[in-house]
Amino acid sequence: MAEGKIIKALSGFYYVKSGEQIYQCRGRGVFRNKKISPLVGDFVSFDINDPNEGYIMEIKPRENELVRPPIANIDQAIIVSSAIRPDFSTLLLDRFLVLIEAKDIKPVIFITKMDMIDDLKNEEIESYKKNYEKVGYDVELLSSKKPNSLPELEHYFKNKVTVIAGQSGVGKSSLLNALNPSLLLKTAEISESLGRGKHTTRHVELVEVGRGLVADTPGFSALDFSNLELGQLTDCFPEMRADKEFCRFRGCMHHKEPGCSVKQAVKEGEIATYRYEHYMKFFEEIQSRKPRY
Repeated sequence: MAEGKIIKALSGFYYVKSGEQIYQCRGRGVFRNKKISPLVGDFVSFDINDPNEGYIMEIKPRENELVRPPIANIDQAIIVSSAIRPDFSTLLLDRFLVLIEAKDIKPVIFITKMDMIDDLKNEEIESYKKNYEKVGYDVELLSSKKPNSLPELEHYFKNKVTVIAGQSGVGKSSLLNALNPSLLLKTAEISESLGRGKHTTRHVELVEVGRGLVADTPGFSALDFSNLELGQLTDCFPEMRADKEFCRFRGCMHHKEPGCSVKQAVKEGEIATYRYEHYMKFFEEIQSRKPRY
């Protein structure tokens, strides 16, 4: 019995890396019976039949997992937003952040195309950068004109499994191509009429980038909160998570309750107003969700 990590899933086969060798494996029927699917990122035990082929016998416990993209044991998610085309949106960024926080995955923020905006817009994004850094996030501002400087970002990837999240057209494939030119990932073209990119990736695979592994997949194609409970939402905002213990009532939802420390922090400028407004928008979205039976 050997052990390794699934680095690719394609057409019912799982490609398991063990040492320097990659084995093409199938999953045992017992997984299908239990409705368990091996995922890219899983640590597994497998039997080797032929020199490069085997059967997955056991899936080790997972740290976390995503449904779309289907991947397990992720260390971090790099959210790629663009300063322009498509325009930078704190609402969309916060939606990504909440979904990633809910999975106990560390978020990192990259904002691309900084060379394509004017000074006024630059000041605005620099201000947002400070806000997000105050919350505790790493934020990098990137220029599309200097892709060769991107190896400076390799420390983010070293010894980590990373998913890249962000709407189409923000420069995810360009970023990965710059970090590892041998990948030759097809860069998404911007569709001028739609203002968004065309999807270019079809299967899930972990590829080597910056001495780490990155999921070569669109990432987070579903941006709804269908799996998030109302009680979890506060904990997906780190600045509110830190303040909630000072609220008068345990289980305070920072909505209409008196003696709310979070609302006081917003009033005093300790928590950014737009972050609280987004919290309330997501709160109402989850609250108005139809119950599932």
